[in-house]
Amino acid sequence: MKEKELKKLSRLQLVDLLIESTEENERLKTLVQKLSDELESRRIECRKAGNIAQAALQLNGVFEAAQQAAEDYLNEIRQQTERAAP
Repeated sequence: MKEKELKKLSRLQLVDLLIESTEENERLKTLVQKLSDELESRRIECRKAGNIAQAALQLNGVFEAAQQAAEDYLNEIRQQTERAAP
C-alpha cells in the first residue's frame, strides 16, 4: 500500500493490517525454518550417500581381491590334481 492510502485508514484498520502482517511474517518464518531443516537433512543424506559410494568402491576392491584369491586357489588345486593324475 502506498503511504497516502495508509494515512486514510483508521487506527482499527491499521491494527488489522499490522496483525495480518505479523501473522504472515510468523508463517513465513516457520516455512523458512522448515525448508532450512529439509535442506540440511538433504545435505546430510548427500554426505552419507558419498560415504556409502566410497565404501562400496572400497568393498568392490575387497571383493575383487577375494575373487582373485579364490581363482588362484582353484587353479592351484587343478594343477595339483593334474600332477597327481597318472
